[in-house]
Amino acid sequence: MQKPDSLIFDMDGTLWDAVDTYTTSWNLTFEKLAIDRVINRTELLGLIGMEGSKLTKAILPDFEDNIAQGIYMDVNETRRQILPQSGGNMYEGVIDGLKLLATKYKIFVLSNCAVGIIPLFISWANIGDYVTDYIAYGENNMPKHYNMHLLIEKHGLKAPVYVGDTQGDAEQTRMAGIPFIFVSYGFGKTNDYEHKFNDFPSLTSYYMGL
Repeated sequence: MQKPDSLIFDMDGTLWDAVDTYTTSWNLTFEKLAIDRVINRTELLGLIGMEGSKLTKAILPDFEDNIAQGIYMDVNETRRQILPQSGGNMYEGVIDGLKLLATKYKIFVLSNCAVGIIPLFISWANIGDYVTDYIAYGENNMPKHYNMHLLIEKHGLKAPVYVGDTQGDAEQTRMAGIPFIFVSYGFGKTNDYEHKFNDFPSLTSYYMGL
């Protein structure tokens, strides 16, 4: 594997854990729309990282697609409203690590979230100085491998890697034809990776040493 020129990071389960905020955004929306449904953290945890269309089918199987999508849009609007206050828990070493890594690599964030969530995350974590660009599923409803190539082409990346925490991340990264770096502290499991790190400081140390 050649030395990378850029690190593309997944967001949820890789840089932070905002599942409690996401859970609240669903439950506030259910309450507002008088939907007799409550979702808990454990249930949502198993669905984090899914594309929006698949997520709505999993959470709202009894609703027609267009109705479910409308509810999901409402959830995301609620999420955009509450996230600046409630935020999430940054994983140990992420902010200091990104600050260091940005001195050596171009840093990107690529997530299957809705439009507007990544910039709110970047602002909340105060990491805007370190992130070159970002893209979310909600911007074009396209899968991660497609959006990886959008970033690669837009920024002329020669040797990017994708850093994520799930089997789905691994599969999408393989489809993009770039190396997958697995962080085991996140929400998922996989045995399909080039490198594995058990914490963010280890990842930072490795890439700063290349």
